[in-house]
Amino acid sequence: MANEDSRGDLSLEQVEDDVWGEPPADATTLVRTVHQLRRKPLGALSAADLRVLVAQKVGVDVLMPRVLTLLERDPLVEGDFYPGDVLVAVLQVPAAYWSANPGQRARIENIIASIDHPDSQLKTDIDTFRAHNQ
Repeated sequence: MANEDSRGDLSLEQVEDDVWGEPPADATTLVRTVHQLRRKPLGALSAADLRVLVAQKVGVDVLMPRVLTLLERDPLVEGDFYPGDVLVAVLQVPAAYWSANPGQRARIENIIASIDHPDSQLKTDIDTFRAHNQ
C-alpha cells in the first residue's frame, strides 16, 4: 500500500514509462478515454476510471493493487454502470495474470468470499473466474 500511495501523483504513462501520445483522429470514445486516463494521476483515478482501464486490460500490473484495495473496502463498488461492475472487470482479467500474482489472487478470493449473497449474474462471473483460475 505504501508503494501504491507513493505513486499516486504519477500517471500510468509515467509509472510504465510508456507515452502513447494522442489517440488517432478517428479513435472511438473508448480509445480517447483510455488515452486520457493513462495521463491522469493514479491517485485521482475514480472507481469508474479504474473499471475502464482494467476492463480494457490497460495498466493492470500497476493498477491491480489499487483496485484490490478499493474492492477490499467495498466489493460491490460501482464504477458508472451497476454495483459490482469494478469487480466484474477484475474477474475478467486473464488467468495468466492471476497465475503470475498469487498474492493478488488470494486477495481477490478473499474479496469474493466476503460477498454474502451475490446476484445470479455476479455468481456466474465468479464461477467463470474460478473455473479459469484453478
